[in-house]
Amino acid sequence: MAAVKWYQTAAEQGNPYAQYNLGHSYYYGAGVAKDYVRALKWYTLSASSLPASDKNAKTLVEAERNRVVKLMSRGKIAEAQKLAREWKPTK
Repeated sequence: MAAVKWYQTAAEQGNPYAQYNLGHSYYYGAGVAKDYVRALKWYTLSASSLPASDKNAKTLVEAERNRVVKLMSRGKIAEAQKLAREWKPTK
């Protein structure tokens, strides 16, 4: 899926909206293999970098993040959180 390629590029550069879209792609397996660890990583990054003024987007991302967490084991959640902590944007 071409959109996933663009989401990936923008997400890796730190765009929180692309991070949400990439997380969504991994959650549903849209254009990529379904992967809850990667979905949670990107939802977490998006939630932490969205501007506070965009309350609607922040609420949506947090709801999606909470939904995926309910489907994951503690170990997988910890793995996703580690990936999010270690992530650095590309230039």
